[in-house]
Amino acid sequence: MLVSGPVTLANVSQVLDEGYAAIRDGAGAIDLAGVTELDSSLLAMLLAWLRAAAQAGRTLRLDNLPGGLITLAQLYGVDELLPAAHTKH
Repeated sequence: MLVSGPVTLANVSQVLDEGYAAIRDGAGAIDLAGVTELDSSLLAMLLAWLRAAAQAGRTLRLDNLPGGLITLAQLYGVDELLPAAHTKH
């Protein structure tokens, strides 16, 4: 699944639902290369998706994590919960 555009409090609910649907359909990776704007809502959303995938007995890879997201994850002490294969700087 490719996530693009802004992911902020203003639209996270819609993006969250799209991700849940993709996970139900068997998505094994989320590509964040197209994210143009973010806030902590993106971090919460990714953790929710990881939890949903784990509950379904699957793993979820996160590709091209934006640098700002990594900074937020480190600030909140949850960076080790993000299974990132590739990071976008």
